[in-house]
Order: sequence, then structure tokens, then C-alpha cells
Amino acid sequence: MSSVVAQPLFSFGLRTGVRNSVSFCDENTVVFPCGNSCVCYNTSRRSQRFIPGSEKSQGMHALALSPNRRYLAVSECGERASITVFDLQHEQGRKRKVLTAGESSAEEFVCMAFSHDSKYLIGQTGGPDWTLIFWLWEKQKVLATVKTSTSHKPVSQVSFNPHNNTQLCVSGGGVLKLFRYSEGALKQSSSPKVESIFFLCHSWVTEERVIAGTDSGRLLVFESGDLRREINTSAQETDRQVAMKKMKDSDVDEGVSVPRITAILSCSKGFICSYGAGTVCLFEKTKEDGYRRTRDIRIPADSSDLTPAESQLIDTMCLSPSEETLVLSTERGQLYSFSLSSLDINKEEPHFEFLSQSFHSKSITGLSVCIRKPLAATSSLDHSVRIWNYETKVLELYKEFPEEALSVALHPTGLFVLVGFSDKLRLMNLLIDDIRTFKEFAVRGCRECAFSHGGHMFAAVNGNVIHIYSVTSFENILNLKGHNGKVRGIEWSLDDGRLVSCGMDGAVYEWNAQTGKRESESVLKSCSYTDVSFSSDGKTILAVGTDLTLKEIQDCQVLREVPADEVAHTAVAVSHSGRVVFTGTPRGTIRAVKYPLPLQKDWITYQAHCGPITKMVFTWDDQFLLTAAEDGCLLMWKVVDKEGRGLKSNRQIIQTEEILVTKADLEEKTQNMLELKLRLEELQMENEYQLRLKDMNYSKKMKEIAEAFTQQIDSLKAVHQAMKTEMEKQQRESQMSTAEISEKHSEELEALEESYSQKLITEHERFQDLQRESERMQEDFEKQLKDVEGGRVHTVEELKQNYEAKLEEKDLILLQCQEDARQQIREFHEVVRQVEEDEERKIHDMQVKYEKRLHTEEETSTSLKGEARLMAQKSLSLQRQIDERCSELKHLQQERQRLLGLIRSLESDIEDLKRTVSGHEKASQDKDKTICSLKKKNQELEKLKFVLDFQLNEMKSQTEPQQEDIVEKKERIHQLQEELVQIDKGNTQLKLSVSELRLKLRTRDKEMHKEAQKVKDLETHLQRLKADLHNCVGFIQEPKKLKDSMQTIYARYVADGVEQSGVEEEIQRAFCRQRDHLEKTVNGLKTRLAKSAEQHEQVYVKIMKENVGLITEINELRKELLLQRTQVKDYKSQLSVLKKSKRARPHSEEGTKKVASA
Repeated sequence: MSSVVAQPLFSFGLRTGVRNSVSFCDENTVVFPCGNSCVCYNTSRRSQRFIPGSEKSQGMHALALSPNRRYLAVSECGERASITVFDLQHEQGRKRKVLTAGESSAEEFVCMAFSHDSKYLIGQTGGPDWTLIFWLWEKQKVLATVKTSTSHKPVSQVSFNPHNNTQLCVSGGGVLKLFRYSEGALKQSSSPKVESIFFLCHSWVTEERVIAGTDSGRLLVFESGDLRREINTSAQETDRQVAMKKMKDSDVDEGVSVPRITAILSCSKGFICSYGAGTVCLFEKTKEDGYRRTRDIRIPADSSDLTPAESQLIDTMCLSPSEETLVLSTERGQLYSFSLSSLDINKEEPHFEFLSQSFHSKSITGLSVCIRKPLAATSSLDHSVRIWNYETKVLELYKEFPEEALSVALHPTGLFVLVGFSDKLRLMNLLIDDIRTFKEFAVRGCRECAFSHGGHMFAAVNGNVIHIYSVTSFENILNLKGHNGKVRGIEWSLDDGRLVSCGMDGAVYEWNAQTGKRESESVLKSCSYTDVSFSSDGKTILAVGTDLTLKEIQDCQVLREVPADEVAHTAVAVSHSGRVVFTGTPRGTIRAVKYPLPLQKDWITYQAHCGPITKMVFTWDDQFLLTAAEDGCLLMWKVVDKEGRGLKSNRQIIQTEEILVTKADLEEKTQNMLELKLRLEELQMENEYQLRLKDMNYSKKMKEIAEAFTQQIDSLKAVHQAMKTEMEKQQRESQMSTAEISEKHSEELEALEESYSQKLITEHERFQDLQRESERMQEDFEKQLKDVEGGRVHTVEELKQNYEAKLEEKDLILLQCQEDARQQIREFHEVVRQVEEDEERKIHDMQVKYEKRLHTEEETSTSLKGEARLMAQKSLSLQRQIDERCSELKHLQQERQRLLGLIRSLESDIEDLKRTVSGHEKASQDKDKTICSLKKKNQELEKLKFVLDFQLNEMKSQTEPQQEDIVEKKERIHQLQEELVQIDKGNTQLKLSVSELRLKLRTRDKEMHKEAQKVKDLETHLQRLKADLHNCVGFIQEPKKLKDSMQTIYARYVADGVEQSGVEEEIQRAFCRQRDHLEKTVNGLKTRLAKSAEQHEQVYVKIMKENVGLITEINELRKELLLQRTQVKDYKSQLSVLKKSKRARPHSEEGTKKVASA
């Protein structure tokens, strides 16, 4: 294990994608996530304290700070989703409890919240379950769970009511629900119909009121779970009441450019909310219990217009305990602050400032340090290059470019920087307030570049070629070719004589920087190297790659190889003292390995970043280690030994403070200074003149005021003198009146003394009489007591004699009972003896009986053995059947498992329905409350009763003629439908006739086909006849043969042909007649069909027009009828309420009368 320890010292960055990512621990300390840790940043001392994440953590999703600002809850996902609660009062953030989702298979907690007394904690799991878990977190006890949403409606925030720790609010996409914890379960108290509204945030402003923000820029106010109104976000108007129907309709089509409300924060004066990109609005409470938009605070624009800072969406906001400072985090990983106490003083447009400095918002691609200054340069995919001072922990310079910065290298003097872009490599000056390009090199896509330690050369990578340039002449000195894959890492030796490189082709080459030749090489094609470095003495090379090992290479051979676990190394850094080697991993952790390298797995792992580490570098004094990763964070580590002492370096580093300033800038600044001096002198003269004028004016005013005061003093003196004389007069009168009153009181006092002395004498005499009476009564009581004592002794003797006699009688009875008990015992023993004899006889009889049965059973057993052999054979066949049944049983069990899963899903649906039923019950309770309030208004309803009766009669008189019209319209519709049915019947008949004619045509076609076939047969006969005649011509010289052949031809063709020709002529004539007749009938039917179709279409169009008109009239009448029915129902309900109230009133009056009479 390494004897060197790395301690996290400072971080530059903010981890994005964490819910509630910034909070105040106290007035000057802010907590926010960075990498895989939580950082407590003290803004006054500019110091940081780190709370590391879990070792097996795969990501941080949410933070929650308790209201007493002592406990911090961190949601992490790993093998199982968990929440870790830390104690912030402990120096290292001691881990208090780890909470899990229990039996749930949740992968993450998307948001959390503490109760106002910090005893309870709620956590919302992610999809598809979306379960809310309620903990008594100090005892790690799950009190209740409830499903808050469905898979397609994500939850974005949960919170406790700050006045009631049993009431919760859950909001998200189409979800805003209130829950109450009672009887060991979370019960839904209300759920407004907001399915079409996507809530992004909410906040409790009072005990019953919740304000929620949507993705369409709306602020909705809910009271007791019901939607009451919408707050107008415009600064000119006050908030307005919005009808529920209009609000639902407006949710359908929202413009893309509508600002989103992503964060809401309640405060003592009202609330604060974000409004779109880069804007925060302050709302104050008005006297009408509404809210008014008072001020807007904006994120200022950057100096460059490439990526405007004001376009950032605000992620989280927090207020300091005194509500003087507002801090917010953005989606691009920036922290801003604003002092609310300066709003009343500063009349200019307020804007936010960086809490400490701006951070990278995307992956860091390059990291470099220089020798002469405590500076570090970083490049990032956010198109920026930043220069950091790791001693003062501030951002010295910052510049954005049109393209992504792929690599960066600082010159050893700290005055120049080399930045690689996709099109060119640019050498830039680090000026006092700018980074300015002064030379460009034709190196495309340079992802690795490095200055030599002397600063006179630099190396740049273009694909698999390394170019070496001179810094003084800017010439391309050497081109190092040899890699077959992309070069991923390069480093110069301390004497600048050698250069080491590694690539994705598995090669590590050591080059001579003077000749460009390879001095050594190590090729391992199975490994793709990611980084390489020289050892502190420059004799060996350390390389890491995808083969999960750390290799030490010397003279083309691998000297040592440190095996790793399942995680590969992505970067390597060697301390200049040669005591330790640090490596980075894709999980964001860094490892400290002792040097010389051990042969086994021996290292210390530190939680650092939340993404793969891209670059690591030691500062030149070996005091700090800088790490950068794809999460956009730059971490600074203090490197010490186990005793806490820093590493000693043999190098003497002299740091300089020079900076570069262009002549034009310097002249401009001197010119500005001169102008400012002149302006200062003019202002001084102007101020002196204004002071003189003010002195003159003030002297005049003082004279006028002095004269006025002297007049007032004189008038007050006169008034004082008059009041003094009046007071003396009143004092004399009061002295006289007091003297008279004192004499009167003295006389009254003497009279009272005389009367009270007489009363005392009479009372004393009365007391003496009562004392004598009490003495006499005491003597009488003593006499009576003596008499009672003598009677008592006599009665005691009599009772003693009486009880002794009774005791003797009881002794006699006891002796008799004992004798009876002895007799009963003797009888019992005799009965027992007889029973034993009887039982022995019965046992003997049973023994004989069972011996006979045993003999019969033996005989049956022999017969059964024979049967058992037969049964064994049967059992084999049955076993086969059992196996078949087992296979069927397995199939049935699988079917049962499927059905059980279906049952579970149905049970979950039943539970959801039960929850909805409980919600409906709660709604019914609310309705009961509203009924009670309606009962209170019965007096007003009584006044309206007569008006409502009159209106009801009018409505009935209006609906009756409309009902008659509806009946007439229905009859007309019925008639039209009958006509349509008749027309349809005619059409069907025509269709049938057409189908019959088509069938006749098909038969005629078949007959014509037969006739054509006959014609073909006759033609073939004719051809045969011609052939036979041609053959007969050959016998023209032989008459006998000619005669025979002619006879055969005649016999073959002539007789049949004559008969057939006659038949064919008749068939032809009949066929022509039928064809003409069918053609005429078809033409007539076609004309009739066309006419009927036209008539049918005209009638159909007419009926359709009438139907449309009738349907519109019916719809209008239905609407009117529905309105009338709803009004009648309302009137009936009001009348029923009135009747109930009238019925209840006499009972209440009778009850009050009974109470009064009682």
C-alpha cells in the first residue's frame, strides 16, 4: 500500500443532472455535488469540505437538506437504490444511516424531502413503479409506501407540508397529488384533474396553499388540493381568476417558445420562481391574498456571443437562512448568487454574479501546468479554454472559441498556451485580460500536444503522426511516424532529449527528439494504450491501457506489471519525487500506487469524479495533483505522506509574476488613465463649487430656521409662564381642599373607633358565654361515655358465651363427617377391586379373540403377497402413467404461475382501484362538508324559493311546446325512413332481375360456344373430305379403286352431313331470334335502371337534406332540453335542501326547548 495519501482540497465544477443540487448549510456555506462527492463551500473563507460518495455508487440522482440544516440525504444508484444520510456538523460528514427501498426493485430515487422537524424522510423511486416511501429515518423504519404515478407520467418533485409533517405533495407529468399519513398508511387526500398539465416544480407557501409551475410557463395555485386560480406572470397586471374549462382547453396547444418554470422557492414576502432561460421573478403577496410580480433578476450575458449565458435553464434555487442571498444552479453546471438586500438600494437592472467562478459545462479534453507560475490550463468540448490559479483557487482567464478545444499545453513560463482545434493548432499569448492568437499551425484534429521542459519545442499529434515544432522559428523540425493507430499520449523527458508516445495500436515508442529515430519500442496488439509517462528518473516508462494493468517498460521489455481488478486505467501521473504513481479509471476513481511498483494488487482508491478520468498531472512542486474528467469537473488534491507532511522536491522552483500586455492595450490604458485623471480633476472642481453653493444655501436655511426657532422659543416661554402661574393657583386650591378633606376624615375616624370599641365589648361578653356553655357540654359527654363503656363489657361477655356454644356444635358435626368419609373410602376400595377383576376377564377374552384374528390375518397376508406381485407389475405401468401425469402437472404448474402473475397484476389493479375509491370517499367527505355549508345558507335559499318556483313553471311551459315539436319531427323521420325502406325494396328487386338476365346471358354464351365448337368440327370434317378427295384423284387412272373410294367417301360424309346441315340451320335461326330478343330486353332494362337510379338519387339527396336539417334541429332541441333538465335538477336539489332544512329546524328548536326546560 502506498505511503502517500491524497486529500481532496478544492473543486472547480458542478455535477449536473442532480435534483435539488444546491442548498445552504448556514449563512455562508453552500452544499452542491461535484464529481462523486458533495462539497461544502464556505463563501467567506473560500474553503471547501468534501463528503465522499459510496464506493460502489454508479451515480448520484438527488440531494435533500433537512430544515434544521444538519442532515444531508444523498440518493445514489448501485446494485440497489439507496439513500445515505450524512451529519454535516461532523467534520468529515459522518455517515448516519443508509436507507433502501426494502423489497422493491427500484433502481433509483429521483427526488427526496425531509419533514419540517427533520424526523421523517420521503423518497420517490423511478419508473415504472413510481413508489413513494415514507421513513422514520433515524430508526431505518419504513412507515408506509404508496404508488404515486404510472410509467408514462414521471414524478419530478416531492415535498412535506412545512406546517404538518403528515401531509405530502407529489407533482410531475399530469400528476399533482396530496397524501396524508394516518393509521400507518399514506392516503390520498386530493387529486385534481390535471392530466394534460406537465408540472416541473411546486412549493408550499401556506399551510393549505401550494403553487406549482408548468412547462408552459404557468403558475397555478392549489388550496387544499383543489385548483383555485392562475397567477399572471406579467409584471403589469395582478393575478386573475381563471375558469377551469378555459385552463384545460389552453393546455392542448402550447407554443415551443413559452418559458418554462423549473424552480419555485417560497419566502417570507411571497415566493421566487424561474421564468424561462436565465430569468428569476420575485412575487410579493398583495392585500387581496394574491401575488404581484415585482422584480426580475437575470443572468448576465457573457463577453462572447458564441454560447450566451442567459440562455441557461435554471435547475435549483435556494435561500440563505436570513433570506439575504439567493443562489441558483443551471443546467450547464454553473452557480450564480444574488444579494436580495441590494434590491432596494440599487435602482439599476439587477443581475446575478458567479458564486465563485464559471465552470466547464462539458467534458474536459486537456490539462496542463507550467513551471514558473501556479497556473493550470484546461480545454473542454464547451468551446472554452480556462486558466486556473491553483494557489489562490480562482479563475485567472477564460475564453470561448467557435470550435471545440481538443487539447491544451501551457508554456513553462506561463506566458503562452497551445490549443488544438479541429482545423488548426493555435499558439496564443496569455495577456492580462485576454487569450489572443498570434500563430497558427496546419495540424488538424490535434488531440495531444505538449511543450518541452525548456520551452523551445513542442510536440503535436495529428492522427498517428507526431509533429515537432520549434517555438522560436515556428518550423516543423521532425515528423515522427511509426504508429499504426491514433496516438493517445505523449510526454517529454526531463532533458528534452527523448519523447515517449503510446497509441491505440498497442505500441509504446521512445523517440530521439534530435534525430527522430526510435530508441526503444514495446508492442502489445491486444492492448489499446490510453496514457503514458516517464518515471521520475526518466529510465523507465509507465503505461496504462485496456488490458486492465499498469506496466513499467524499460529497454523494449515489460519490467513490472500491476494487475488490476475489473476496471481499466485511463490516465497515469508520476510524482516528481518518485514515491507514488496515480492512475485514473473509467468509473471516476483514482488510485495511489507505491513506486517501485508492487507485484500484487496494492493501492488506495479515492472517490473523485462521476465520469471517466481524461487527464491527470502533478504540479512542479509535487504539492498538488490535478485531475480532470468527462463530467467537466477539475479536482485539486493535496499530496502528503501518512504523517501529514507534504512531499519534498529536490527542484528549486522560482515563480514569477510577469504578465504579457500588448503595446496597444498599454497605450490605451495610459490614455484612459490620463482621461480619468482629467475627469477626476474636473469632478473635484465641480464638487467644490457645488459644495460652496450648498454651504451658502444651507447657511441661508440655517438663518431662517434659527429665526423661526427663536420666535417659537419666545412664544413657548410666554406659554410656559402662563402655565406656571396657572399651576401655582391650582396648587393653592389643592392644598386648601386637602386640608378640608383631612379634617373631615379625622372626625369620621374618631366616630368609627368609638363604634368598633362598643362592638368589641359586646363580642367579648358573647365569647365568655359560649365558653361556659362548651364546658357544660363537655361534662355531659364524659358522663355518657362512662355509661356506654359499662354496657359494652356486658355485651362482649354475652357474645363470647354464645359463640363458644356454637363452636362445640360444629366440632360434633365435624367428627360425624370424618366417620362418614372413612366409610366411603372403604366402599371405594371394594368397588375398585371388583372392577379390576372384571377388567382382567375382559382382557383374557380379548386376547383369545385377537389371536384368532391374527391367524386369519396371516392367511390373508400370504394371499396378499401373491396379489402384491401382480400389483408390482401394475405399479410399473402406473409409474409410467405417473410420469406422464407429472409432465402434464409441470405444464399445469407453468400455466398456474402465469395465472398467478396475472392475478398479481389484477390485485395491483384492485389496490389502485381501492386507492381511487378512498380518494372518492375523501371527495364525498368534502361534499358532505359543502352540504353543511349549504345548510347554513338555507335562509338565503328560502328567499329565492318563490322566484325558483316561478322560473320552474315558466321552464315547464316553455318545454311543453318543444316536446310537441320533437314528437312531430320524430313522426316525420319515421315516415321518411319508411319511404327509404320501400325504395330499398325496389332497388333489391331490380338487382334480382338484373342478376337473372345475367344468368340467361351466361347460358346463351355457353350455347354460342357450343355452336362455334360445332362449326370447328364441320371445318375439320371438310378438311378431311378435301384430303380424301385429293387421295381419290390419285386413282383417276384406276376406275375400280376410284369407285370404291368415292363410295366410302359418300358413305362417310354425305348422309350425316345432309341431316346435320338442316338441323344446324334451324338452330342458327332460333339462336338469332333469341339473341335479338335478349338484346332488346337488356337495353330496356338498362334504360329502366338508369331512370330508377336517377329517381332514387334525387329522392335520396332530398331525404338526406331533410335528415340533416332534422338532425340539427334535434341536436339543438336536445341541448335545450339538457339545459332545462339540469336547471330543473338544480332547482329540485335546492328545494330538497330547503325541505330538509325546514324539517331539521323544528327538531333543533324542540331540542333547544327541552334543553332550556331542563
